[in-house]
Amino acid sequence: MSWGISNEIFKFRTRDAFLRVVLLIQQKQKEGLIKMRQMRSKKKLWIIVGIVLLNSIGMSIVLPLFPFVLGRYMAREHVVVGMSALISVFAACTFLAAPVFGALSDRYGRKNVLIISLLGSVIGYVLFGLGGALWVLFLGRIIDGLTAGVITALFAYISDSTEPEERIKWYGYVGSAMGIGKLGGPALGGLLGSRAPGLPFFFTAALILLSALAVLFLLPESLPPSKRAKHLTLQSLNTFSHYREIFGYRQAKLLLIPGILFFAGLGTFQFNFTVFLKDVYRWGPAFIGSILTLAGVFEILSRAVLLPRLLKIFKEKQIGIAGLASLTSGLILILLSIFISSAIILSLAVVLILTGEGLFDPIFNGWLSRSVEESKLGQLQGVNQSLQSANNMLVPLLGAAVYFYSPAILYAAAAFVVVLAGLTLNRALSGIDDPAGNGQSLSCADK
Repeated sequence: MSWGISNEIFKFRTRDAFLRVVLLIQQKQKEGLIKMRQMRSKKKLWIIVGIVLLNSIGMSIVLPLFPFVLGRYMAREHVVVGMSALISVFAACTFLAAPVFGALSDRYGRKNVLIISLLGSVIGYVLFGLGGALWVLFLGRIIDGLTAGVITALFAYISDSTEPEERIKWYGYVGSAMGIGKLGGPALGGLLGSRAPGLPFFFTAALILLSALAVLFLLPESLPPSKRAKHLTLQSLNTFSHYREIFGYRQAKLLLIPGILFFAGLGTFQFNFTVFLKDVYRWGPAFIGSILTLAGVFEILSRAVLLPRLLKIFKEKQIGIAGLASLTSGLILILLSIFISSAIILSLAVVLILTGEGLFDPIFNGWLSRSVEESKLGQLQGVNQSLQSANNMLVPLLGAAVYFYSPAILYAAAAFVVVLAGLTLNRALSGIDDPAGNGQSLSCADK
């Protein structure tokens, strides 16, 4: 009998050990599949970052050359008006088109919208390079603006392809790619423009065409048919219908309000700072160029280096508030520099402003991506980009009027607007998902 019991115990232990081995193998296989999916996901996300880099280089090549191209068709004293008109026309077209392209990407996929938008930019820059008449230049910007779905689709693509806790980091990488492109582009544009006035625009068109080919052949679709919007109507071509729908989501609406205030405060600095340096400090192109290079370096470092490290230590809300505080402090330092002339104060202001932008912007987009259901992500990003285009139209106009009266009042108002963004943020974050999974998902019921 003792031998029989021992034999049964041996069989049980052998069977138990075998089951453990099988379970261990299955677990390892599962972990291997997860790692493979993560590697594939990272590969396509790095392709996205590369596409953003190419587009950023292209845009930074041509933007500084706009005044010189306009000078061929307008009197020198009218070039400033022409520049303002070009920027406003493009921003107005983007304001109208971005929500529509966002909704189209929710219905037909991100890849298709990316390709159409990139090809629209190619046509726009080719027309600008060809020139021949002022209306051709405006036509180029109108076509580019009316097909402005690139950023909308790219941000939605990242949301589709990442977990919430990884999303902010990748938004930061995209912002860093934009910053890198801005650093090298102007010098390359000057070199190309010295050979032929239209060459920089054709070169930019070639870069963007290369991006479109990369999307076509290298980038898989991120939004499967099962997660797409089920239908699209003629009403979907109405920009304001998308505003009504997105603002119907309580959390999205509450988040977009501090976002508008943040970009208004930041936009004041972006559109006015070079004029401020020229008028108040009497700096020339060399000094202005050096401080803008400093700005570009800190924009890259804050997004690509500082943000990923802070996310490992602090909560998203703490980093977001720190970003707003940094931006506010920088704007106050510019205000102070009006009364205390100091290059050191100005440099510190630039560092704080760009660090604040680099911390808050990716986190804001991460919060925004968790405020609606998956089938509305493109539409949401479209409305967000549309609002930023509205900022790009209105802030320079209002800022110029205030600046003409008093630069000090302008920067005091900008700092106050960012403080308001911080005050409205607490309420906005009350229903946003916890990336660790502690919160509840939002759905249509939250509308």
